[in-house]
Amino acid sequence: MSTVVSFSQALRERTWNDHSTTEHAGFMNDLVKGNSTKEDYTALVAQHYFIYEALEAAAEKMADDPIAQRFIHPQLTRLPALEADLDHLIGSDWRERIAPLPATERYVDRLTTVAAQWNGGFIAHHYTRYLGDLSGGQFISRLMQRQFGFETNGVLFYLFDQIADPKDFKETYRVELDSVGWSPEEQDRVIDEVVLAYRLNTEVFTDLQLAKEAAAA
Repeated sequence: MSTVVSFSQALRERTWNDHSTTEHAGFMNDLVKGNSTKEDYTALVAQHYFIYEALEAAAEKMADDPIAQRFIHPQLTRLPALEADLDHLIGSDWRERIAPLPATERYVDRLTTVAAQWNGGFIAHHYTRYLGDLSGGQFISRLMQRQFGFETNGVLFYLFDQIADPKDFKETYRVELDSVGWSPEEQDRVIDEVVLAYRLNTEVFTDLQLAKEAAAA
């Protein structure tokens, strides 16, 4: 007797290797092992700013879409927290002192051209970013607090103070994914976009590592 696999379960299973590859990219591996500097962490936050600026702009464009709007929650919004973190880490002139890396520009372009125009693509990128922030992101936050002495300033990005129970929120999110009712073909398209999202993330980490090595040379 075959077991029916839910979409959210299929999504997790079919993207697990890509997720793992992203988590263990060289730059992130150094970060979680305590082999990075505060400047390295700041460089990551700067790239996050450009990514979330594009993703949350896509959310505004998709706000009236009957499917996408089911996943748009104000308590997930990260841009104000990123702005506050950069102000703390760099200074009030942070906007003039940061720039997107080439991989970040490619990621932003994908968010602008796909996530802002196709609800399945939007949800794929939304899922990849925010559920990751509510999972592994919490581990990274504690590490950065311990390593660099942050309290809240500097790691506000990871603090979802309007979500009482991240685990419950993620479970509800997955139930919502299962209730969308996409065709098998559309489900495959969404899963393929999540795979691409992980790859784009990995490429950003690769560029961060290259920039770090160039600065040290």
